[in-house]
Amino acid sequence: MAHILHHSTEPPGPCSYLPDRSASLEQKVMTEVTPEEFEELLVRGWRRFGPSYFRPACQDCAECIPLRIPTATFRPNRSQRRARSACARFRVEVRSPAVDPQRLALYHAWHAWREEAREWQASDLSPRDYFLQFAFPHPCAREVAWYDDEVEGGPRLVAVGLCDETPQAWSAAYFFFHPDYAHCSPGSANVVKQVELARERGIPHVYLGFRVRECASLRYKGTFRPHELLQGRPAPDEAPRWELAAAEPEPSAPGSPREE
Repeated sequence: MAHILHHSTEPPGPCSYLPDRSASLEQKVMTEVTPEEFEELLVRGWRRFGPSYFRPACQDCAECIPLRIPTATFRPNRSQRRARSACARFRVEVRSPAVDPQRLALYHAWHAWREEAREWQASDLSPRDYFLQFAFPHPCAREVAWYDDEVEGGPRLVAVGLCDETPQAWSAAYFFFHPDYAHCSPGSANVVKQVELARERGIPHVYLGFRVRECASLRYKGTFRPHELLQGRPAPDEAPRWELAAAEPEPSAPGSPREE
């Protein structure tokens, strides 16, 4: 059973997704969360990094909308199929998350590239920070590691997807890759792969976190169709309501999906 160490709602502050908005998060720091308990949080719009669970609590904005993909009906579009084909030669391993120099170097190479391309703030993520955010022990935690076995001196770790698996949900939390492989669109290929992994396991939904239409790093989620959107912010005793999103013009998908 989950053990709540801390529960709070932070005061409004600058939004990291929409510069002209303020943002607030409801947060819980918890240990001993079972897969079933985590699933109940996911279906109500919560996300997880390490022992921290959170969801938006903004009073004047509702642009962060939880999105999930039904695995049975998802069909990749043309660009997503191209990305899957371009990355088909990579070897994929699903394992427990780990922290090591190889993963840290890959993360920093990717983040430095995004800092230049999208003016992200610099990241000094340490091994301790990586462990707490991405490799903290959890029964649901999974890592989808992509390797290039054909490169000289290989195998080379080229991408890492951090995710969670419960009996009825697969949650894609974070993804990063080496900029040398940006032309392969690994971000799109990663989402397609995770939907395929969930489908193979009989899991009905893949949760992609929050779609934010006006944020270049998050709007790509709407290109994976069909998808469902959570209505409102349901309480623990309230039945969550997910509705199939209407078709709309597709935004261009970036090469590097980034999770909140």
